Amino acid sequence: MILASFVLKITLGAALLGAAAGVVGGLAVLRKRSLMGDVLAHAALPGICLAYLLFDTRSLPVLSLGALATGVLAAAAIALVTRWTRTREDAAMGLALSTFFGGGVVLLTVIQRLARGNQAGLSSYLFGEIAALRSQDVTLIAAVTCLLLAVVALLHKELKTLCFDPEFAQSQGWPVLALDIGMMAAVAVVTVVGLPVCGVVLMAAMLIMPCVAARYWSHRLGVVLIASGAIGALAAAGGVLAAAPGGLGDTALGGLTQGMPPGPLIVVTGGLVFLASALFAPELGMLSRARRTLAMRVHMAQDHLLRLMYEAGESALPTTTPIAINSVLARMSASPLTKHLARLRSTWMGLIDRVGAGEYELSTEGLAAAARITRTHRLWEQFLVEHADIAADHVHRSADDIEHVLPAELVDELERELQQEGRLPRSAAGLPASPHEIASPD
Repeated sequence: MILASFVLKITLGAALLGAAAGVVGGLAVLRKRSLMGDVLAHAALPGICLAYLLFDTRSLPVLSLGALATGVLAAAAIALVTRWTRTREDAAMGLALSTFFGGGVVLLTVIQRLARGNQAGLSSYLFGEIAALRSQDVTLIAAVTCLLLAVVALLHKELKTLCFDPEFAQSQGWPVLALDIGMMAAVAVVTVVGLPVCGVVLMAAMLIMPCVAARYWSHRLGVVLIASGAIGALAAAGGVLAAAPGGLGDTALGGLTQGMPPGPLIVVTGGLVFLASALFAPELGMLSRARRTLAMRVHMAQDHLLRLMYEAGESALPTTTPIAINSVLARMSASPLTKHLARLRSTWMGLIDRVGAGEYELSTEGLAAAARITRTHRLWEQFLVEHADIAADHVHRSADDIEHVLPAELVDELERELQQEGRLPRSAAGLPASPHEIASPD
Protein backbone atom coordinates (compact mmCIF):
# COMPACT_ATOMS: atom_id res chain seq x y z
CA MET A 1 0.00 0.00 0.00
CA ILE A 2 2.83 2.38 0.92
CA LEU A 3 4.67 1.45 -2.29
CA ALA A 4 1.55 2.07 -4.39
CA SER A 5 1.07 5.48 -2.76
CA PHE A 6 4.72 6.35 -3.42
CA VAL A 7 4.50 5.31 -7.08
CA LEU A 8 1.28 7.31 -7.49
CA LYS A 9 2.95 10.39 -6.01
CA ILE A 10 5.99 10.38 -8.28
CA THR A 11 3.86 9.43 -11.30
CA LEU A 12 1.60 12.41 -10.64
CA GLY A 13 4.59 14.71 -10.24
CA ALA A 14 6.18 13.47 -13.45
CA ALA A 15 2.92 13.77 -15.41
CA LEU A 16 2.38 17.35 -14.24
CA LEU A 17 5.92 18.25 -15.19
CA GLY A 18 5.53 16.54 -18.57
CA ALA A 19 2.37 18.52 -19.29
CA ALA A 20 4.04 21.83 -18.41
CA ALA A 21 7.19 20.99 -20.37
CA GLY A 22 5.13 19.92 -23.38
CA VAL A 23 3.15 23.18 -23.54
CA VAL A 24 5.97 25.61 -22.71
CA GLY A 25 8.50 23.69 -24.78
CA GLY A 26 6.02 23.66 -27.66
CA LEU A 27 5.98 27.45 -27.68
CA ALA A 28 9.78 27.50 -27.64
CA VAL A 29 9.95 25.05 -30.56
CA LEU A 30 7.47 27.10 -32.60
CA ARG A 31 9.44 30.24 -31.75
CA LYS A 32 12.57 28.47 -33.05
CA ARG A 33 14.15 28.54 -29.60
CA SER A 34 14.13 24.81 -28.95
CA LEU A 35 17.85 24.62 -28.13
CA MET A 36 17.46 27.24 -25.41
CA GLY A 37 15.97 24.58 -23.15
CA ASP A 38 19.06 22.43 -23.61
CA VAL A 39 21.29 25.41 -22.79
CA LEU A 40 19.29 26.27 -19.67
CA ALA A 41 19.35 22.67 -18.48
CA HIS A 42 23.11 22.37 -18.78
CA ALA A 43 23.67 25.85 -17.38
CA ALA A 44 21.65 24.93 -14.30
CA LEU A 45 24.26 22.49 -12.98
CA PRO A 46 26.71 25.11 -11.64
CA GLY A 47 23.80 26.94 -10.02
CA ILE A 48 22.74 23.78 -8.21
CA CYS A 49 26.28 23.22 -6.98
CA LEU A 50 26.73 26.83 -5.87
CA ALA A 51 23.40 26.82 -4.02
CA TYR A 52 24.47 23.67 -2.19
CA LEU A 53 27.87 25.13 -1.29
CA LEU A 54 26.34 28.39 -0.01
CA PHE A 55 23.36 27.04 1.91
CA ASP A 56 24.45 23.47 2.69
CA THR A 57 21.06 21.96 1.82
CA ARG A 58 19.50 19.79 -0.86
CA SER A 59 16.10 21.46 -0.60
CA LEU A 60 14.51 21.55 -4.05
CA PRO A 61 13.37 25.22 -3.85
CA VAL A 62 16.86 26.38 -2.82
CA LEU A 63 18.66 24.35 -5.48
CA SER A 64 16.07 25.42 -8.07
CA LEU A 65 16.72 29.10 -7.35
CA GLY A 66 20.45 28.53 -7.84
CA ALA A 67 19.78 26.70 -11.11
CA LEU A 68 17.45 29.48 -12.26
CA ALA A 69 20.08 32.12 -11.50
CA THR A 70 22.79 30.49 -13.61
CA GLY A 71 20.26 29.69 -16.32
CA VAL A 72 19.30 33.36 -16.59
CA LEU A 73 23.00 34.25 -16.54
CA ALA A 74 23.62 31.88 -19.46
CA ALA A 75 20.72 33.37 -21.43
CA ALA A 76 22.06 36.88 -20.78
CA ALA A 77 25.55 35.79 -21.85
CA ILE A 78 24.15 34.42 -25.12
CA ALA A 79 22.32 37.68 -25.80
CA LEU A 80 25.41 39.79 -25.08
CA VAL A 81 27.78 37.64 -27.12
CA THR A 82 25.38 37.60 -30.07
CA ARG A 83 24.79 41.35 -29.90
CA TRP A 84 28.31 42.65 -29.26
CA THR A 85 30.46 40.14 -31.14
CA ARG A 86 30.41 38.51 -34.55
CA THR A 87 29.39 35.18 -33.04
CA ARG A 88 26.18 33.60 -34.40
CA GLU A 89 23.40 32.68 -32.00
CA ASP A 90 23.79 28.92 -32.44
CA ALA A 91 27.53 29.18 -31.78
CA ALA A 92 26.87 31.34 -28.72
CA MET A 93 24.43 28.73 -27.42
CA GLY A 94 27.01 25.98 -27.85
CA LEU A 95 29.64 28.13 -26.13
CA ALA A 96 27.38 28.85 -23.14
CA LEU A 97 26.20 25.25 -22.86
CA SER A 98 29.69 23.76 -22.81
CA THR A 99 31.19 26.44 -20.57
CA PHE A 100 28.50 26.36 -17.88
CA PHE A 101 28.20 22.58 -17.94
CA GLY A 102 31.98 22.22 -17.65
CA GLY A 103 31.93 24.58 -14.69
CA GLY A 104 29.16 22.55 -13.10
CA VAL A 105 31.11 19.32 -13.44
CA VAL A 106 34.13 20.98 -11.81
CA LEU A 107 31.99 22.22 -8.89
CA LEU A 108 30.37 18.80 -8.57
CA THR A 109 33.83 17.23 -8.26
CA VAL A 110 34.73 19.75 -5.58
CA ILE A 111 31.57 18.95 -3.63
CA GLN A 112 32.23 15.21 -3.78
CA ARG A 113 35.62 15.80 -2.14
CA LEU A 114 34.13 17.74 0.77
CA ALA A 115 33.63 16.03 4.12
CA ARG A 116 29.91 16.79 4.26
CA GLY A 117 27.56 13.95 4.87
CA ASN A 118 24.54 15.16 2.91
CA GLN A 119 26.08 15.79 -0.48
CA ALA A 120 25.55 12.19 -1.58
CA GLY A 121 23.12 11.99 -4.46
CA LEU A 122 23.71 15.54 -5.73
CA SER A 123 25.17 14.05 -8.92
CA SER A 124 21.74 12.54 -9.60
CA TYR A 125 20.83 15.91 -11.10
CA LEU A 126 22.86 14.84 -14.14
CA PHE A 127 20.32 12.14 -15.11
CA GLY A 128 17.52 12.78 -12.63
CA GLU A 129 16.36 10.87 -9.59
CA ILE A 130 12.62 11.16 -9.33
CA ALA A 131 12.47 8.72 -6.42
CA ALA A 132 13.87 11.50 -4.22
CA LEU A 133 10.77 13.68 -4.78
CA ARG A 134 8.92 14.57 -1.62
CA SER A 135 5.29 15.55 -1.24
CA GLN A 136 6.16 19.23 -1.03
CA ASP A 137 8.17 18.88 -4.26
CA VAL A 138 5.14 17.45 -6.04
CA THR A 139 3.08 20.34 -4.66
CA LEU A 140 5.64 22.79 -6.03
CA ILE A 141 5.57 21.12 -9.46
CA ALA A 142 1.75 21.20 -9.46
CA ALA A 143 1.71 24.90 -8.55
CA VAL A 144 4.24 25.76 -11.26
CA THR A 145 2.31 23.71 -13.83
CA CYS A 146 -1.02 25.36 -13.02
CA LEU A 147 0.54 28.83 -13.09
CA LEU A 148 2.29 28.30 -16.43
CA LEU A 149 -0.77 26.74 -18.09
CA ALA A 150 -2.95 29.60 -16.87
CA VAL A 151 -0.51 32.18 -18.27
CA VAL A 152 -0.38 30.39 -21.62
CA ALA A 153 -4.19 30.24 -21.77
CA LEU A 154 -4.53 33.96 -20.93
CA LEU A 155 -1.88 35.05 -23.44
CA HIS A 156 -2.77 32.53 -26.15
CA LYS A 157 -3.41 35.17 -28.85
CA GLU A 158 -0.27 37.15 -28.08
CA LEU A 159 1.95 34.06 -27.89
CA LYS A 160 0.55 32.73 -31.16
CA THR A 161 1.38 35.99 -32.92
CA LEU A 162 4.83 36.05 -31.32
CA CYS A 163 5.60 32.55 -32.58
CA PHE A 164 4.44 33.00 -36.16
CA ASP A 165 4.60 36.73 -36.95
CA PRO A 166 6.65 38.75 -34.44
CA GLU A 167 6.98 41.64 -36.92
CA PHE A 168 3.21 42.04 -37.04
CA ALA A 169 3.03 41.92 -33.25
CA GLN A 170 5.64 44.67 -33.03
CA SER A 171 3.79 46.77 -35.58
CA GLN A 172 0.68 46.54 -33.40
CA GLY A 173 2.59 47.97 -30.44
CA TRP A 174 2.69 44.73 -28.46
CA PRO A 175 5.59 44.27 -25.99
CA VAL A 176 7.38 41.70 -28.13
CA LEU A 177 10.58 41.81 -26.09
CA ALA A 178 8.69 41.33 -22.83
CA LEU A 179 6.71 38.43 -24.29
CA ASP A 180 9.89 36.84 -25.60
CA ILE A 181 11.63 37.20 -22.24
CA GLY A 182 8.54 35.85 -20.48
CA MET A 183 8.49 32.81 -22.74
CA MET A 184 12.15 32.10 -22.09
CA ALA A 185 11.56 32.62 -18.36
CA ALA A 186 8.80 30.01 -18.50
CA VAL A 187 11.18 27.62 -20.25
CA ALA A 188 13.77 28.30 -17.55
CA VAL A 189 11.29 27.64 -14.74
CA VAL A 190 10.12 24.35 -16.26
CA THR A 191 13.71 23.33 -16.89
CA VAL A 192 14.78 24.03 -13.32
CA VAL A 193 11.78 22.33 -11.75
CA GLY A 194 12.23 19.31 -14.03
CA LEU A 195 15.88 18.69 -13.22
CA PRO A 196 15.14 16.21 -10.38
CA VAL A 197 12.99 14.18 -12.79
CA CYS A 198 15.06 13.98 -15.99
CA GLY A 199 18.31 15.64 -15.02
CA VAL A 200 20.52 18.10 -16.84
CA VAL A 201 21.34 15.83 -19.76
CA LEU A 202 17.81 14.71 -20.69
CA MET A 203 15.63 17.69 -19.74
CA ALA A 204 15.82 19.17 -23.24
CA ALA A 205 14.01 16.11 -24.61
CA MET A 206 11.07 16.81 -22.27
CA LEU A 207 10.78 20.28 -23.81
CA ILE A 208 11.27 19.45 -27.48
CA MET A 209 9.94 15.95 -28.12
CA PRO A 210 6.24 16.39 -27.18
CA CYS A 211 5.70 19.34 -29.54
CA VAL A 212 7.60 17.69 -32.39
CA ALA A 213 5.33 14.65 -32.02
CA ALA A 214 2.17 16.75 -31.60
CA ARG A 215 2.76 18.68 -34.83
CA TYR A 216 2.07 15.51 -36.80
CA TRP A 217 -1.53 15.53 -35.56
CA SER A 218 -2.71 19.07 -36.31
CA HIS A 219 -1.90 22.41 -37.91
CA ARG A 220 -3.78 24.44 -35.27
CA LEU A 221 -1.73 25.96 -32.45
CA GLY A 222 -4.29 25.28 -29.73
CA VAL A 223 -4.63 21.63 -30.69
CA VAL A 224 -0.85 21.25 -30.99
CA LEU A 225 -0.26 22.69 -27.52
CA ILE A 226 -2.95 20.51 -25.93
CA ALA A 227 -1.60 17.42 -27.69
CA SER A 228 1.94 18.40 -26.72
CA GLY A 229 0.97 18.64 -23.06
CA ALA A 230 -0.86 15.32 -23.23
CA ILE A 231 2.10 13.60 -24.91
CA GLY A 232 4.49 15.06 -22.33
CA ALA A 233 2.30 13.82 -19.46
CA LEU A 234 1.88 10.40 -21.08
CA ALA A 235 5.61 9.97 -21.69
CA ALA A 236 6.51 11.06 -18.17
CA ALA A 237 3.93 8.84 -16.49
CA GLY A 238 4.82 5.91 -18.77
CA GLY A 239 8.53 6.21 -18.02
CA VAL A 240 7.94 6.33 -14.26
CA LEU A 241 5.59 3.35 -14.30
CA ALA A 242 8.06 1.38 -16.42
CA ALA A 243 10.78 1.93 -13.83
CA ALA A 244 8.61 1.43 -10.72
CA PRO A 245 8.34 -2.01 -9.09
CA GLY A 246 5.18 -3.62 -10.41
CA GLY A 247 4.37 -0.58 -12.53
CA LEU A 248 3.88 -2.67 -15.66
CA GLY A 249 2.71 -5.76 -13.81
CA ASP A 250 4.31 -9.15 -14.44
CA THR A 251 4.92 -8.49 -18.14
CA ALA A 252 8.25 -9.22 -19.78
CA LEU A 253 8.73 -5.53 -20.46
CA GLY A 254 8.05 -4.71 -16.81
CA GLY A 255 10.70 -7.19 -15.70
CA LEU A 256 13.18 -5.66 -18.12
CA THR A 257 12.65 -2.00 -17.19
CA GLN A 258 11.99 -2.35 -13.46
CA GLY A 259 14.67 -0.61 -11.43
CA MET A 260 16.05 1.41 -14.34
CA PRO A 261 16.46 5.20 -13.96
CA PRO A 262 13.08 6.84 -14.71
CA GLY A 263 14.60 9.83 -16.54
CA PRO A 264 15.98 7.88 -19.52
CA LEU A 265 12.82 5.76 -19.65
CA ILE A 266 10.71 8.93 -19.84
CA VAL A 267 12.74 10.09 -22.83
CA VAL A 268 12.57 6.66 -24.47
CA THR A 269 8.79 6.63 -24.00
CA GLY A 270 8.58 10.06 -25.58
CA GLY A 271 10.73 8.85 -28.44
CA LEU A 272 8.35 5.93 -29.04
CA VAL A 273 5.38 8.32 -29.06
CA PHE A 274 7.22 10.51 -31.56
CA LEU A 275 8.00 7.49 -33.75
CA ALA A 276 4.35 6.38 -33.67
CA SER A 277 3.20 9.90 -34.53
CA ALA A 278 5.70 10.23 -37.37
CA LEU A 279 4.57 6.92 -38.84
CA PHE A 280 0.83 6.71 -38.18
CA ALA A 281 -0.57 10.26 -37.91
CA PRO A 282 -3.57 10.40 -40.28
CA GLU A 283 -2.59 13.51 -42.26
CA LEU A 284 1.12 14.17 -41.79
CA GLY A 285 2.44 10.73 -40.87
CA MET A 286 4.94 9.11 -43.20
CA LEU A 287 2.70 6.15 -43.99
CA SER A 288 -0.24 8.42 -44.80
CA ARG A 289 1.93 10.65 -46.97
CA ALA A 290 3.40 7.61 -48.73
CA ARG A 291 -0.11 6.29 -49.36
CA ARG A 292 -1.26 9.61 -50.82
CA THR A 293 1.87 9.90 -52.95
CA LEU A 294 1.41 6.38 -54.31
CA ALA A 295 -2.30 7.04 -54.97
CA MET A 296 -1.43 10.23 -56.88
CA ARG A 297 1.21 8.45 -58.96
CA VAL A 298 -1.16 5.58 -59.74
CA HIS A 299 -3.88 8.07 -60.73
CA MET A 300 -1.46 9.87 -63.06
CA ALA A 301 -0.25 6.57 -64.52
CA GLN A 302 -3.87 5.50 -65.08
CA ASP A 303 -4.52 8.72 -67.01
CA HIS A 304 -1.45 8.08 -69.13
CA LEU A 305 -2.51 4.48 -69.75
CA LEU A 306 -6.00 5.46 -70.90
CA ARG A 307 -4.67 8.25 -73.13
CA LEU A 308 -2.05 6.01 -74.76
CA MET A 309 -4.65 3.31 -75.40
CA TYR A 310 -6.97 5.94 -76.88
CA GLU A 311 -4.25 7.26 -79.19
CA ALA A 312 -3.21 3.74 -80.18
CA GLY A 313 -6.72 2.96 -81.45
CA GLU A 314 -7.78 6.50 -82.43
CA SER A 315 -7.71 5.78 -86.17
CA ALA A 316 -10.37 3.06 -85.79
CA LEU A 317 -12.80 5.09 -83.63
CA PRO A 318 -15.65 4.88 -82.82
CA THR A 319 -14.85 1.16 -82.88
CA THR A 320 -12.50 0.10 -80.11
CA THR A 321 -9.70 -2.27 -81.00
CA PRO A 322 -7.67 -4.63 -78.80
CA ILE A 323 -4.36 -3.11 -77.71
CA ALA A 324 -1.26 -5.01 -76.59
CA ILE A 325 -0.98 -3.74 -73.02
CA ASN A 326 2.77 -4.35 -72.74
CA SER A 327 3.50 -2.07 -75.69
CA VAL A 328 1.50 0.71 -74.03
CA LEU A 329 3.09 0.19 -70.62
CA ALA A 330 6.56 0.28 -72.19
CA ARG A 331 5.93 3.87 -73.33
CA MET A 332 5.11 5.03 -69.80
CA SER A 333 7.84 6.49 -67.59
CA ALA A 334 6.38 5.26 -64.28
CA SER A 335 7.90 2.52 -62.15
CA PRO A 336 6.89 -1.10 -62.80
CA LEU A 337 4.85 -1.19 -59.57
CA THR A 338 2.99 1.99 -60.48
CA LYS A 339 2.25 0.67 -63.98
CA HIS A 340 0.96 -2.60 -62.55
CA LEU A 341 -1.28 -0.83 -60.05
CA ALA A 342 -2.57 1.54 -62.75
CA ARG A 343 -3.56 -1.42 -64.93
CA LEU A 344 -5.24 -3.19 -62.00
CA ARG A 345 -7.11 -0.03 -60.99
CA SER A 346 -8.31 0.58 -64.54
CA THR A 347 -9.55 -3.00 -64.76
CA TRP A 348 -11.23 -2.83 -61.34
CA MET A 349 -12.99 0.44 -62.28
CA GLY A 350 -14.26 -1.12 -65.51
CA LEU A 351 -12.36 1.29 -67.74
CA ILE A 352 -10.48 -1.41 -69.65
CA ASP A 353 -11.46 -5.01 -70.43
CA ARG A 354 -9.21 -7.96 -71.07
CA VAL A 355 -10.03 -9.53 -74.41
CA GLY A 356 -7.12 -11.89 -74.90
CA ALA A 357 -3.66 -12.89 -73.79
CA GLY A 358 -1.96 -9.58 -73.04
CA GLU A 359 -4.60 -7.61 -74.95
CA TYR A 360 -7.03 -5.06 -73.53
CA GLU A 361 -9.56 -2.64 -74.98
CA LEU A 362 -11.31 0.44 -73.64
CA SER A 363 -14.80 -0.08 -72.28
CA THR A 364 -17.59 2.42 -72.98
CA GLU A 365 -16.82 4.25 -69.73
CA GLY A 366 -13.09 3.96 -70.38
CA LEU A 367 -13.46 5.42 -73.88
CA ALA A 368 -15.27 8.47 -72.50
CA ALA A 369 -12.69 8.93 -69.75
CA ALA A 370 -9.80 8.48 -72.21
CA ALA A 371 -11.32 11.03 -74.60
CA ARG A 372 -11.62 13.57 -71.76
CA ILE A 373 -8.01 12.98 -70.65
CA THR A 374 -6.71 13.17 -74.23
CA ARG A 375 -8.63 16.41 -74.81
CA THR A 376 -7.06 18.04 -71.72
CA HIS A 377 -3.60 16.82 -72.67
CA ARG A 378 -3.75 18.12 -76.24
CA LEU A 379 -5.28 21.45 -75.26
CA TRP A 380 -2.45 22.07 -72.84
CA GLU A 381 0.10 20.95 -75.42
CA GLN A 382 -1.37 23.37 -77.95
CA PHE A 383 -1.35 26.20 -75.42
CA LEU A 384 2.33 25.59 -74.55
CA VAL A 385 3.26 25.51 -78.24
CA GLU A 386 1.36 28.70 -79.08
CA HIS A 387 1.99 30.81 -75.97
CA ALA A 388 5.08 29.39 -74.22
CA ASP A 389 7.20 28.89 -77.34
CA ILE A 390 7.91 25.25 -76.54
CA ALA A 391 8.78 23.13 -79.55
CA ALA A 392 6.07 20.70 -80.58
CA ASP A 393 8.39 17.71 -80.27
CA HIS A 394 9.29 18.72 -76.67
CA VAL A 395 5.87 19.65 -75.35
CA HIS A 396 4.58 16.19 -74.51
CA ARG A 397 6.48 15.76 -71.22
CA SER A 398 5.64 19.31 -70.08
CA ALA A 399 1.94 18.63 -70.57
CA ASP A 400 2.23 15.34 -68.70
CA ASP A 401 3.42 17.17 -65.59
CA ILE A 402 0.42 19.49 -65.17
CA GLU A 403 -2.56 18.10 -67.08
CA HIS A 404 -3.76 16.07 -64.07
CA VAL A 405 -4.43 19.13 -61.91
CA LEU A 406 -6.14 21.38 -64.45
CA PRO A 407 -9.74 22.20 -63.38
CA ALA A 408 -12.49 21.60 -65.91
CA GLU A 409 -13.37 25.32 -66.06
CA LEU A 410 -9.81 26.21 -67.05
CA VAL A 411 -9.75 23.52 -69.74
CA ASP A 412 -13.04 24.83 -71.23
CA GLU A 413 -11.74 28.40 -71.20
CA LEU A 414 -8.50 27.29 -72.82
CA GLU A 415 -10.40 25.52 -75.59
CA ARG A 416 -12.58 28.60 -76.27
CA GLU A 417 -9.59 30.93 -76.48
CA LEU A 418 -7.63 28.66 -78.83
CA GLN A 419 -10.69 28.12 -81.00
CA GLN A 420 -11.42 31.86 -81.23
CA GLU A 421 -7.82 32.48 -82.27
CA GLY A 422 -8.08 29.79 -84.94
CA ARG A 423 -5.26 27.79 -83.37
CA LEU A 424 -7.16 24.63 -82.52
CA PRO A 425 -7.02 21.98 -85.25
CA ARG A 426 -9.40 19.07 -84.79
CA SER A 427 -8.84 15.36 -85.27
CA ALA A 428 -11.20 13.01 -87.06
CA ALA A 429 -12.72 12.01 -83.71
CA GLY A 430 -13.59 15.63 -82.91
CA LEU A 431 -10.86 16.12 -80.29
CA PRO A 432 -8.11 18.73 -80.59
CA ALA A 433 -5.37 17.42 -82.85
CA SER A 434 -1.98 16.65 -81.34
CA PRO A 435 0.67 19.26 -82.21
CA HIS A 436 3.24 16.51 -82.67
CA GLU A 437 3.37 13.11 -84.30
CA ILE A 438 1.95 10.35 -82.11
CA ALA A 439 4.17 7.29 -81.83
CA SER A 440 2.45 4.11 -82.89
CA PRO A 441 2.47 1.12 -80.52
CA ASP A 442 4.97 -1.63 -81.22
